[in-house]
Amino acid sequence: MKKLIVDKIFNGKKLNTFLFDNIPNLTSNLFYKTLRKKDIKINNKRVHENVTIYEGDEILVYIPDEILEKKFNLNIVYEDNNILIINKPCNIEVTGENSLTTIIHKEYSSNCKPQPCHRIDRNTMGLVLFAKNEDSLNILFDKFKKHEIEKHYLTWVYGIPNNDSEKCDAFLFKDNTKSTVYIKEHFKKGYKKITTIYNIIEKRKDNTCILDIEIPTGKTHQIRAHLAYMGYPIIGDGKYGINKINNRYGKKYQMLCSYIIKFNFTTESGKLNYLNGKKFVLNNSVEYFK
Repeated sequence: MKKLIVDKIFNGKKLNTFLFDNIPNLTSNLFYKTLRKKDIKINNKRVHENVTIYEGDEILVYIPDEILEKKFNLNIVYEDNNILIINKPCNIEVTGENSLTTIIHKEYSSNCKPQPCHRIDRNTMGLVLFAKNEDSLNILFDKFKKHEIEKHYLTWVYGIPNNDSEKCDAFLFKDNTKSTVYIKEHFKKGYKKITTIYNIIEKRKDNTCILDIEIPTGKTHQIRAHLAYMGYPIIGDGKYGINKINNRYGKKYQMLCSYIIKFNFTTESGKLNYLNGKKFVLNNSVEYFK
């Protein structure tokens, strides 16, 4: 069974368009067979037609896991006895059912089940850090909490900031009921302070640019929502972006890539001391945004 929530970009689209895009192994024959059997629910109601769907709809697809599961080889960037760094593709969650984590668990023995130390959005690509034992997991959780692990993202945005680099503060509210976040310039009850640091990597003649982003605060959807609030929406972002721009460039997913992980330990790190000062970079990341 697969549970999906309809993003803004698919608002008003047909059910089959959404499912074909979100379940790569789904064929047309299987889709219509599943419809005939009423094995698809929208907002807990079974459907038997290729209906129109809307943003926020919850869709349950009752198809065997082996059909829904994405087939791809793990792209391992680095691995040792304690950690594993994977280059995650688009369109797969880090955790949950049929996720990157479940695929990794199938590849490793029962005595070694790497666990994710952080997450990136389903349609954000790039580096994800896993711990291969409990000691390493606890150390890395602590290091993330203390901001001793530096992460950078590359993104392609519409618009070009006036300053080549800037540290920007704002306040973010997470609405769990709508799976979205809101940004305010000034503090408001329920909002938490965020910091987003950008550096322009490349300016393009079509009023777009490539930014290097660092987020010391690391809140849900922070990069996507904060950049949109600042007037520089990420191209392809169906939730916080601009549909007209996304369609112009033919992008269905946010052009956002986790491309640097650097270990900056300033406190004791036990068995992971050897990682201090190491930097892992996803080479040629800008090529993703051509």
